[in-house]
Amino acid sequence: MLDNARWIWIDDEGVDTYGEFFAELFTNDADLKIDLSCDGDYTLFVNGKFVSSNQYGDFEHYKIYDTIDLSSYLCVGKNAIAILVWHFGKPSQRYKPYKPGLIFQVYGKNGVVLSSDKDTISRKSKAYKNGLCKEISAQLGLSYYYDMSREDSWILGNGEGFGESVLVKKETVFFPRPTKRLELGKALLCKEILNEGNTHFIFDLGCEAVGLLSLSLECDCETELLIAYGELLKDGSVKRRLGARDFSVEYKTTIGCQQYTNYMLRLACRYLEIWTPQPVFFKEIGIIPQFYPIVENSYDFLSGVERDIYKICLNTLKLCMMEHYVDCPWREQNLYAFDSRNQMLCGYYALLGQNKEYARANLILISQDRRDDGLLSICYPCGVDLTIPSFSLYYILSIKEYMSHTGDLSIFERVDSKLREIISTFLNNRENGLACKFSGTNHWAFYDWSYHLEGNIFHEEDRASDFMINALLALALSSYKEICAFASLPFMYEMELCEIRELSDKAFYDEKSGLYFLSEKAREPLALANALAICSGIAPRDRWERISKALTDGSLPMPSLSMTCFIYDALLLTSKEKYKDYILEKIKSDYSQMIESGTVWETALGESDFDSAGSLCHGWSAIPIYYYHKLLRD
Repeated sequence: MLDNARWIWIDDEGVDTYGEFFAELFTNDADLKIDLSCDGDYTLFVNGKFVSSNQYGDFEHYKIYDTIDLSSYLCVGKNAIAILVWHFGKPSQRYKPYKPGLIFQVYGKNGVVLSSDKDTISRKSKAYKNGLCKEISAQLGLSYYYDMSREDSWILGNGEGFGESVLVKKETVFFPRPTKRLELGKALLCKEILNEGNTHFIFDLGCEAVGLLSLSLECDCETELLIAYGELLKDGSVKRRLGARDFSVEYKTTIGCQQYTNYMLRLACRYLEIWTPQPVFFKEIGIIPQFYPIVENSYDFLSGVERDIYKICLNTLKLCMMEHYVDCPWREQNLYAFDSRNQMLCGYYALLGQNKEYARANLILISQDRRDDGLLSICYPCGVDLTIPSFSLYYILSIKEYMSHTGDLSIFERVDSKLREIISTFLNNRENGLACKFSGTNHWAFYDWSYHLEGNIFHEEDRASDFMINALLALALSSYKEICAFASLPFMYEMELCEIRELSDKAFYDEKSGLYFLSEKAREPLALANALAICSGIAPRDRWERISKALTDGSLPMPSLSMTCFIYDALLLTSKEKYKDYILEKIKSDYSQMIESGTVWETALGESDFDSAGSLCHGWSAIPIYYYHKLLRD
C-alpha cells in the first residue's frame, strides 16, 4: 500500500499543468500489480498501451489509491511504464486543490519491484498546453488543448527533456478505492450530419453518451480544431457558450494520419461541432462510453408508457454513475447530497448488488467533507467555499434510508460524528426555538427550483426562520432517531424534535386555509412546504387529508420534478389507496414528454430552463423508478 513509494512531481507547480513520468521495468514476473494515486487525474500506459485512468475524487485526509492488475500488459524482460498526470490546481465544485503529485509502486508475490522516487524521470508535457486555465464551467473545471504535432512517443521511452523528479511533501492518509473501477465500452461513432468544405462539421451520436472523446483523422497540414459538445442543437448549432461557460476542447493536428483519445476529461453529449481553418478528413470520431458496472433489476411488471418512462429513468441513473453519483453529466458532474439521495433511493430498487457498495462509498465520501461552520459543502470534493444548508439535512435522511434498505449498520460508526456535527450546527442556529437560515454569502438558502424557494446564491440572507428549514430539521431529527434505533443507541434529541415540531406548527400554520406558509414575508402556501409538514410530523394527523386535497387540486404552486417525491410521500402517508392513481397519472403527465429524448430532464421545462442551460439528463429526476416499484410491484 505505497509504503515504499514517495510523492513526486515535475519541477513546476503551476496551475493546469501536465506531468509525464516514465520508468523502465525489467522483470521475470509478469504477474504484477500497481498501486497509484495522484492529485488531479492520471492516464497509465504500459508498453505503449492504455491501461487505466480516472483518479477517484478525494481529500488529502481521505486519499484514494487504485490497484490495477498489469499482468495482461507486461512481458518478461524490459517494460515501459508511463504515467500522464493532469494537475488541475484550480478549485472547482468537483476538485479541491492540493500540492501536485504522483505516487505509485509496482509489486508482485515477491515484493515491490518499482516505486516512485526522485529517480523516476519526468518532464512537463510537450503536447498538452500547460497553464491554459480554460474553464468549461465552475462545476466541471478545466478544458484542454492538445497539440499532436509535438507528440514524441514518450510513452515508449522516446521522449526528450526528461530529468529527475522532485520529491513532494504531502500529508495524506491512504484508502483503497471503495468501489469498482469504471469500465470502457465499445466506441459510439458519430454520424456526420453537416460538412461544410471539410472545415465545419456537426456529428450526431444518436443518443446521449458519457465517456471519452476519441478521433481518427487525416490532414495535409497542421491545423487547429475547436470541438464543441452538447446535448442538443439550437438553431442548427451546438450550444457551446452559455454565459461564462464554454463547452469545448481544442486539438492541433500533425500532418498525415493520426488517432487521439483523451482519457481524463469525461464528456457528456449527443452532438459534436467542429471548426477548423484548414480541411481535415475524419475517419472516425465518437465517444468511448465510460460506465460503472451494475446489474439491473427486472422491470417486467411494467408495460406501455410506464415501461418507457422507467427505461429513460434507468438510462439516466446509469449515465449519472461515475466514480461517484453525479447530478448531470453534461454540465456539472457533481456529487450533491440531495441529488444523490434520490439516485440512491431509485438504485435500491433498480439495481442489484453493486448499489449497496456504491451508495455506501458515496455516503462515506460525503462524510469526509470538512467545513468550519459544521455544514456540508455544496459538493464533494469541493474547492469552493459554498454550501446549501438544507442539503446537509438530506444527508441524514440518506443515511437512514441506506441503513433501512441495505441492513448495513456498520456505516453508523463511519458517519455518526458527521451526523451529530450537522445536527448541533442547526440546533445552535436557532432563535426562540426555531431554526434560522444561515447568514453569509457562502450559505445558499436553496430549497427547490420553484416559486419562493430558489434562494439567492452568493448573496447575504437575513438570519430569519422559515418553515422549510424547520420542517427539514424535524425530518432529519426523526431520521436520526431511526438511525439510533437501528444502532440500538438512545436518541438524545427528543426534546428538541418535539419543540421544533410544536413551534413550527404554531408559527407557520394558517387556521383559515388549514395550510402552512413559508415565512412572514411569503405567506402564500406552497405545495412542497405542506408536503413536508406531513412528512416531518409537524402537521397533526387530522390535518393530513385537508393538506393532501390541496396538494392534488392544483391550488398550490408545485415543486420541480426532483422534489415531487415529498408530495408523493405525503400523499402515501395520508392514504395509499386513495392517492395511488393520482401519483401514477402525475408521473405519466410529467415524464411522457421526455420519452423520445431517452433520458429524464433536470426540470419539466427541459433545456429551456436556466437561461437555456437546462440539463436533459439529470439523476435527481429518476424518481418514477422508486414509485413504480412501491406502487406497482410491492
